[in-house]
Amino acid sequence: MRANHKTKRSTAHPPAVEFGFTLLELMAVMAILLVLIALGAAHYEQTIVRAREAALRQDLDEINHAVQEYTADKEAAPTSLDQLVQSHPAYLGRIPNDPMTGRDDWVPETCDLLDSSDQLSTGICSVHSASDNISPITNTPYSSW
Repeated sequence: MRANHKTKRSTAHPPAVEFGFTLLELMAVMAILLVLIALGAAHYEQTIVRAREAALRQDLDEINHAVQEYTADKEAAPTSLDQLVQSHPAYLGRIPNDPMTGRDDWVPETCDLLDSSDQLSTGICSVHSASDNISPITNTPYSSW
């Protein structure tokens, strides 16, 4: 006869290997990411302001230089910014938009005094931004630049 051998099956499961992260770990990573995003957004905002201010300075220098050259060549200051574009030779290719307002709404400053004895008439002597905003970097109004 045959011997009845019953084999015992092991009822113990192998130790479970846990993969993944705990809720606390995920929350810590999310908090770190939020801080980094906030710092990056603030830096990005400041970079945009600096870029606009650099463009404003460049445009003001270009327009004011064109006004000075026009006045020296024509012996009369321009009476409008359009004269800088329409004269021959043109002192400006086009009137740039004010980076702070997005429009070509520059504020010309007229001078009553003649710059030199060769100058025959007065007109625009410099140009300023039309923006009422104040620079967060220099704490000066853009209209005074």
